[in-house]
Amino acid sequence: MSVFLGIDIGTSGTKTLAVRGDGSTLGSASAEYPLLTPKPGWSEQDPRHWADAAIATVRQLVNDGSVDPAEVKGIGLSGQMHGSVFLDANGEVIRPALLWNDQRTGAQCDAITDAAGGREELIRMVANPALTGFTAPKILWLRDEEPERFAQLKTVLLPKDYVRYRLTGEFATEVSDASGTLLLDVANRRWSEELLGKLDLDPGLLPPVYESQEVTGRLSAAAAEAMGLPAGVPVVGGGGDQAAGAVGNGIVRTGVVSAALGTSGVVFAHSDEMQFDPAGRAHTFCHAVPGKWHVMGVILSAAGSLQWFRNQLCMDLGDFAFDRITQRAEEVPPGCEGLYFLPYLSGERTPHADPNARGAWVGLNLRTDRAALGRAVLEGVTYAMRDSLEIIKELGVPIGEVRLSGGGAKSPFWRQLQADIYHEPCTVTNAVEGPAYGAALLAMAGTGEYESVEAACDATISVTDRITPDEATAARYDALYPAYGQLYQALKPHFAATAE
Repeated sequence: MSVFLGIDIGTSGTKTLAVRGDGSTLGSASAEYPLLTPKPGWSEQDPRHWADAAIATVRQLVNDGSVDPAEVKGIGLSGQMHGSVFLDANGEVIRPALLWNDQRTGAQCDAITDAAGGREELIRMVANPALTGFTAPKILWLRDEEPERFAQLKTVLLPKDYVRYRLTGEFATEVSDASGTLLLDVANRRWSEELLGKLDLDPGLLPPVYESQEVTGRLSAAAAEAMGLPAGVPVVGGGGDQAAGAVGNGIVRTGVVSAALGTSGVVFAHSDEMQFDPAGRAHTFCHAVPGKWHVMGVILSAAGSLQWFRNQLCMDLGDFAFDRITQRAEEVPPGCEGLYFLPYLSGERTPHADPNARGAWVGLNLRTDRAALGRAVLEGVTYAMRDSLEIIKELGVPIGEVRLSGGGAKSPFWRQLQADIYHEPCTVTNAVEGPAYGAALLAMAGTGEYESVEAACDATISVTDRITPDEATAARYDALYPAYGQLYQALKPHFAATAE
């Protein structure tokens, strides 16, 4: 049977997954690498570590017998979005890559907005506002702050696309990841000549753009030898981690929305038409499904808020602290007797785009105990995810099913809490491998194993659990939810006044 590899270039490490054509997994391998923080707010990595990790993880799967090299028919790539890899004329790395969570480019974001003619004009051109995490402001930062390096610059690649270059020798990207550069005309799925012109950036710095399942190159002899694979294996475009993860969870048709609760939280809605939020609260990117788009909201501290609560106040609960937190939270009534938690421990992206926002419990009283604090954290994170769902509804994207994944899908209590707070039916699928699995499915579609991305998902992904909202509890949360948003607005001036 044919085998397909999905390689996901994450921030903490790379994961490679081997998948049969029927969707079953043969094995996985991971490799970690360091994160560089040379100054407060800076976040960098050496791109060469990513390529080395991709090669090493594939080699591990070959060496341990998980993969027969002769059966490998395609490779898909996924990875952290927005990072900037700067290459010279010889294809050599000029400096460490600036990552998605790097915050140094505030001045450049303002400059981009001004050059575009204002926030509304910028959103008209590229469907999104300028945020510090995106790629375009990083390029301007290099031009402004390191002009001698900018003078050497010939090519800008995204993280997974640098790995592609190392594996195939080809410069290429695809529409889902390119959407996060702030330089793509998202509506027309091509680089925005209009914005590039206003920023005085050479379009030649950017690689050709493909659809996500298209073959973009083939494994070079040198890379193949290092991996233990045959030369010439096709490498498809792949996807940014969120789009690839959505493919890996079957979010490929209108009406199915993903709510992924990891360290951060992502609400991802497939759309057959390009729809964007004029206020810029949610992102609109090209989907990894050809000719489709997605609307995405991101919260920065989802399960990360629960981890913080565990680390700071519940370490005495031992190895099963998360299970005990949710068990005790279940004993607290919905709404925690007026206690709210704002999960803005790292600032917030959707819907507030406020780096100064901070976390808070509001409504403490003499009856408040640790169980109530824990339930309030779970409710607050889920309210924050609902913020994104509400924006998606405002844009007219239908929601027929919310598909749960990540840490929030592992707890039966949190699954039910999500169904109740979202007031939507929720499901869980058999797909638990994330972006690497989606990248492998894209490779299947691009090499002819299946006729389309949708067909690949239909053949490999199935619903394993359905969660229906409890109508009485859902009505209770509908009544409580507006106060959650009012608390942020009330505290916003304080957040700004006390920002450091």
